[in-house]
Amino acid sequence: MLDVRNLSVSYGKHRALDGASLRVGKGEIVVILGANGAGKSTLLKAVCGICEGRVSGEALLENSDLVGEKPHKIVEAGIALVPEGRGVFGDLTVEENLTLGAYAERARDDEAGNLQRVLSLFPKLGERRKQTVRTMSGGEQQMVAIGRAMMSNPSILALDEPSLGLSPLLCKDLFESLRVVKQAGLGILLVEQNAKQSLRIADRGYLLENGTIVHEDDAERLANDPAVQKAYLGGSGAATGAKRPGPTQASMPKPSAPRPAAGPKPSDIAAAAMKSVSAPARPAPPVQPAAPAPKPTPVTNGAAPAPKPNAPNIADMVAKANAASSRRNGAAPAPKPATPPQPTAPARPAQPAIPDFASSSDRLRAMIEEIEAAARRAETYKPRR
Repeated sequence: MLDVRNLSVSYGKHRALDGASLRVGKGEIVVILGANGAGKSTLLKAVCGICEGRVSGEALLENSDLVGEKPHKIVEAGIALVPEGRGVFGDLTVEENLTLGAYAERARDDEAGNLQRVLSLFPKLGERRKQTVRTMSGGEQQMVAIGRAMMSNPSILALDEPSLGLSPLLCKDLFESLRVVKQAGLGILLVEQNAKQSLRIADRGYLLENGTIVHEDDAERLANDPAVQKAYLGGSGAATGAKRPGPTQASMPKPSAPRPAAGPKPSDIAAAAMKSVSAPARPAPPVQPAAPAPKPTPVTNGAAPAPKPNAPNIADMVAKANAASSRRNGAAPAPKPATPPQPTAPARPAQPAIPDFASSSDRLRAMIEEIEAAARRAETYKPRR
């Protein structure tokens, strides 16, 4: 049905697809395997007429070349694309999305029959015909995208990464649905990175590397090919579930030399560790009490504290300053207050001679004058009411 010959695509000077050739028959699933950037999606877009690059070669459908045709003309010819990312109309209902797929002239005469076929293939869509598509799960939205493409009554159904973003359980349901679509007589051209699942339902497969198809074979032989298993299926036996051969005597590693006996045994190390864990914790060292703060010297009523050894008597110094101030002001010196009898104290070292404030320096005299001025201001101070 679909025969692609020497299809090439260039984006400027970059060659994205180089001479690809493949064919898809009626009721056949053909899968294209390849790494990211190999040119898989470019091949589908070139066949469906939506490639933005420069396309050359042939894409024959029923002997009619589709290269260079408009996308809607290619849909009328019988090829429908399910794009990567689904491309559904999220704000419309399931039924409205499916009805849009029947816009092609080839599908209008049998719109009701195509809708019934889609709903029989996907019973969930029949249950949710009036549901808004954006409220559905990713797997259900993918069913809507496939059903919308089938509503155009195509001969070839092209799917670009249909399992992208789906959980493993939904992927399994999706590939089972594609198997049912195949039984309806459609040819399916599938681009898929899930090589393991796609090869289980496919009839044939192509390997695409750097824009070039490097190998073609039926799906079973591709799944058992060691090179394909290593590149796409995660190692030998991943696709078919075959058991790997057991290790032979030659492949088994040679026993290593015995370990030297020096050093403690693992059992001794474990016993020592358990002993250290179970041993009672050592008591913390007692905290030394802090040194008591020096007690302030008690002051008796109306009496100044006793002078420390080798220190001037503050009371005598103040009395001297007052006497000097009175002499300068012409006032008689105030009599000294009677000192109450003090208890007999042990002999103390001789006190140093008190300096004569009358002959002190100018700096000390200025300080005394400032003190006297402050005292006079305090006497005349009256607080504001």
